[in-house]
Amino acid sequence: MPRVGLTTDRVVAAAADLADETGFESVTVSALARHFGVKDASLYTHVRNLQDLRVRVALLAGGELIEEIAGAVAGRAGKEALAAFAGAYRAYALRHPGRYAATQIRVDQSLVADSAALRRTAEITYGMLRSYGLTEPDLTDAVRLLRSTFHGYCALESSGAFGAPRDVRASWDKAVDALHVALENWPRA
Repeated sequence: MPRVGLTTDRVVAAAADLADETGFESVTVSALARHFGVKDASLYTHVRNLQDLRVRVALLAGGELIEEIAGAVAGRAGKEALAAFAGAYRAYALRHPGRYAATQIRVDQSLVADSAALRRTAEITYGMLRSYGLTEPDLTDAVRLLRSTFHGYCALESSGAFGAPRDVRASWDKAVDALHVALENWPRA
């Protein structure tokens, strides 16, 4: 019987909060049980296991991230949309480090297909890139370029790895400008 007050949504939200506080790898069923003052077994009514919990946090975080990005890019195209997309991505990654880490795990493709948030991610991202005149397979290549650049930058920034005296935001803006130039001059077959 489910414990009064505990729901799957509440358990997942608490796991996401814990990820931001202590790191995504620190999220365990035992840590959550301590948070709620219950035995581990009480949570298995709401999540199947640790992997299920982590995937649910990843889906929650992915949904939050794309909603922020969607709001930022609405009504914009080209460089303006790219800068808004990049800015929302970076802000979320820095504000929610544990949730952001969750968005980087590999999720089973059947869950991806069933996730409205992940479908929306593809729609928003590909829509922004289409304003550069890209079609497949270039769209997929451009998505990979953006994701690897954004993720790499955010991972390095959040770990304090940028030691040069140059302002980190100025470097970010230059990186976004360079991506815009690359997208405008995308090599075509």
